[in-house]
Amino acid sequence: MRGQGTRPRVGFLGVGWIGRNRLEALVRSEQVQVVGISDPSPDAAREALALVPGAACVASLEALLELGLDGLVIATPSAVHAEQSLRALERGVAVFCQKPLGRTAGEVRRVVDAARAADRLLGVDLSYRFTTGMQRIRERLQAGALGHVYAVSLVFHNAYGPDKPWFYDPRLAGGGCVMDLGIHLVDLALWGLGFPDVKSVTCQRFSQGRPLGSREEAVEDYAAAQLALGTGTAVQLACSWKLPAGCDAVIEAAFYGTQGGAALRNVQGSFYDFTADVFQGTRRERLSEPPDAWGGRAAVAWATRLARGERFDAEAEQLVEVAATLDRLYG
Repeated sequence: MRGQGTRPRVGFLGVGWIGRNRLEALVRSEQVQVVGISDPSPDAAREALALVPGAACVASLEALLELGLDGLVIATPSAVHAEQSLRALERGVAVFCQKPLGRTAGEVRRVVDAARAADRLLGVDLSYRFTTGMQRIRERLQAGALGHVYAVSLVFHNAYGPDKPWFYDPRLAGGGCVMDLGIHLVDLALWGLGFPDVKSVTCQRFSQGRPLGSREEAVEDYAAAQLALGTGTAVQLACSWKLPAGCDAVIEAAFYGTQGGAALRNVQGSFYDFTADVFQGTRRERLSEPPDAWGGRAAVAWATRLARGERFDAEAEQLVEVAATLDRLYG
């Protein structure tokens, strides 16, 4: 890390839509100085450079690492996340990566082990944790305000599908809507409940209505699953691409306990606007509602910790637990 008072030097590998959004958030935060970007698209690189006109535009990850980085933000296709994270960590560079960090728990384990060995901060963009609504629900879960949580309902239906061809190749993406959307749902349930053991998992996956067997056969566009947790909690999960849901998206994370319930739900099909409520019988109390500019908060939180000089955090082990649960969803 740089000396006291000097902002960490950060590079961006991938500045498509999501990368540029996170770049904008970090620029606004003023926690780091963005000194380099790399993207195979000249148009994407040009738009990113307009946000950080003093940054270098380079052709590769290796060239980025030669800029003397303290941190690297990765927003590239899923197939290369683990490899790119490893290369940065082995050079002593902290990493903030888009999800999934790896296509399997084995890949994620390698990255977490590398971050531990290098003693470098590792973050993944599990962005729904940072909605105001989910933060407030988790506070109540952790305080025991809902009593014993015995049921969780998780839904993420996206009426559209990804627009990049690699998402539909199981070798490159590691999976379909479970890897893309279900990862957020699994993370919200486990994170919200304090990462209890996952005792058993059952899952049905479909591609265009056809049941799937192996993970390699095709990427799924619909999945329905049940997880039994060590606490006795039953978790139901459903996620999809291109579902005829009558709106752009249906998103919910609902928790039901012996002393009440709570739910994060999207508003009128929005991907970005959420309400959060707690329930007592037929009564509800609103915890949060739009507007809530949460999209870049995970990146800013990582950058803020990097600027404070923080190193490896053992909570990164949670990334392996989420990935292992996804592996079980794929059989």
